[in-house]
Amino acid sequence: MNTIKGRVWVLTDDQGALIPNIDTDMIFHNRYLHITKLEEMGPYALDNLAGWEDFAKKCQPGDIVVAGGNFGCGSSRQQAVDCFRALGVTALVAESFGAIYFRNAVNAGWPVLVCPALDPAALNSGDEIELDLAGGTWRNLTRGTDLPALKAVSNVQREIMAAGGLFKLATG
Repeated sequence: MNTIKGRVWVLTDDQGALIPNIDTDMIFHNRYLHITKLEEMGPYALDNLAGWEDFAKKCQPGDIVVAGGNFGCGSSRQQAVDCFRALGVTALVAESFGAIYFRNAVNAGWPVLVCPALDPAALNSGDEIELDLAGGTWRNLTRGTDLPALKAVSNVQREIMAAGGLFKLATG
């Protein structure tokens, strides 16, 4: 998988600014930690993030999420990654990630991409975008514009994604 195409959700506040520091409790609240089956986690994605409580009802398989800096900071709960995977979200782009969140996503074989120069004005929720994982580029297909450079996905990360996760890669 070198390219991903899909509809985008841009996590902005009511002024149109990217929301920074979305922690794992906002992504998947601790009141749902009793849910352990991946297929049951999706309906609770972002339901503790003001203004985005209905995200899971609107999200469709193949969608891509775009977020501000330090996305996934906080606890190490895997459910904060898995709730998006359960919805069929194919990738997440953020200005930066909490270190544990990033590693959990990579280990799960889920594409997470860093774009330090992300400009929320270049995207609207609902736009169609295309990500080139190997080349570190992406494009807003709706507007026909290139977006700021992504940090390219490493060969190791692509191997983990192709295998469907680190565990599957290790057990062959």
